[in-house]
Amino acid sequence: MNFQDIFRQYEDELKMVERELLNIFQSEASLIPTIGAYIVNSGGKRLRPLFLLLSADLVGYRGYKRVILAAVIEALHTASLLHDDVVDEAELRRGKASANKIWGNQVTVLLGDYLYAKALHISVQQESLPIMEALSQATSQMAEGEILQLMKAGDPSITFDEYLKIITGKTAGLIRTACRVAGILGKLSQEKLQALTEFGNNIGIAFQMVDDILDYIADEAELGKKLGKDLMEGKITLPLIELIKKAQEKEEIISIIKYDNLSEKNLSKILNYLRQYNCIDSSMKIVKQYIDKAKKALQVFPDSEARERLFYIADYITLRSN
Repeated sequence: MNFQDIFRQYEDELKMVERELLNIFQSEASLIPTIGAYIVNSGGKRLRPLFLLLSADLVGYRGYKRVILAAVIEALHTASLLHDDVVDEAELRRGKASANKIWGNQVTVLLGDYLYAKALHISVQQESLPIMEALSQATSQMAEGEILQLMKAGDPSITFDEYLKIITGKTAGLIRTACRVAGILGKLSQEKLQALTEFGNNIGIAFQMVDDILDYIADEAELGKKLGKDLMEGKITLPLIELIKKAQEKEEIISIIKYDNLSEKNLSKILNYLRQYNCIDSSMKIVKQYIDKAKKALQVFPDSEARERLFYIADYITLRSN
């Protein structure tokens, strides 16, 4: 079994999710479906919908609501990316020109707002208060995580716990919610629902940590953005937190970060220090801890093909950095 095998097993259903996502973009304002088609056709891993579908299989729920709510989850994710790209002044998204680059910031922000509203409206139509609570909480936590990240931008004193709070809100929240929504659909006991939620939370944390690691080791063609882009935007992420903790040249590194002195030469210095102090390896050890926590949470479920798929996806997250 590999990731592509799992993806192929869910390919038809993920296409249904994409059709529902395009429906969410439908509007009399013709620019909305135009941009929506551009975004959906730009690709993406669709990991959040996949987690919902995989989790729904784990709990034995086969109804069509899993497709609708997977599309809602992806719509919320897309809305957050639209807003992120405006905040970060990004020019690329998934290796293509970002929406804000093509249509401008005003339209992009309003489209993000539209998606949030439509997604939550569809969640209300499902007539499930626990699902509405989960989705609305994830939405507010994403915004809170982004604001916390802005507050700590360029601040080398950021602690690991502060970093963890940021990524728990901005990334883990939707993956956690995808798993939780599936558990609610499957009418799990409180114990199993909490376990599935914990799985999603820890997987989401690990996923963002690997993304942050890739920012320092992947090439632009692979990642769809420039190497060291997070640092250029003032985002102090796990590898840099590890570096500040370990390096003898701490003052020099802090000076580069604090005074926004990120020339090509200084970026090269940071990358060399990350290698010198094995910060990528130590960061990956932390990722592994969260992967192990996630897999342990699933032990309350009986052995099944669905559980094995979730285990494999958990391991796949670490393979992305190789």
